[in-house]
Amino acid sequence: MSQQNKDQEIDREPAEVQDPAQADYNKGKELRAAGDDSQAALFFHNALVGYEQNGDDKGVANACDQLGDICAGREEHEKAIIHYQRAFEICDRENDMFSLIALQKKMAVSQRVLQRFAEAVKIYLNVIDIYAGYNNPAGTVATMEELAKLYLEMGERQKSADTYRTIASIHNNFRHSNHAQEFMEKAKQVEKGACRLLNSSRKQPLDPL
Repeated sequence: MSQQNKDQEIDREPAEVQDPAQADYNKGKELRAAGDDSQAALFFHNALVGYEQNGDDKGVANACDQLGDICAGREEHEKAIIHYQRAFEICDRENDMFSLIALQKKMAVSQRVLQRFAEAVKIYLNVIDIYAGYNNPAGTVATMEELAKLYLEMGERQKSADTYRTIASIHNNFRHSNHAQEFMEKAKQVEKGACRLLNSSRKQPLDPL
């Protein structure tokens, strides 16, 4: 090697080394995408430890979210909620509202599976309040539909029917008369005890709100 080449080799900037925690996290995502949740969980756990050591709260939240998803997929909902809750607390401090909504929806699903219905109701109501604050009627309606189904699971038919009527009212405000009528019909069917419509597919997609 010539002296000039040696000098160029010495002066070259060193390649950027990826943070080991981030490398583990990226590998975990790669494995999850390939359907290998068991190995992915190991890498996400290693990433979590690394993020904790680095004081990287955002990384901790992301790793906890991924671990929560894996636990939920395994029907280990108690563990899933613990992971989601930790991520939630970090996102709450950061005022990351979109992440808070997503995490709350996941926790609500796990609470429903565990039949902790009161906790799930509280979560859905909080999400509805957030959507209302952002003037997001589409998010409000979607969450209210889940709440109406939850009330029915709880045997609270009147609350379920009232929720469907509220959804119908929102659609009326946007002049979606067909969808408004659909939800009014659901409310009537719920009150009559005929629930088969709740799980039937829609004849047409909802118009954007």
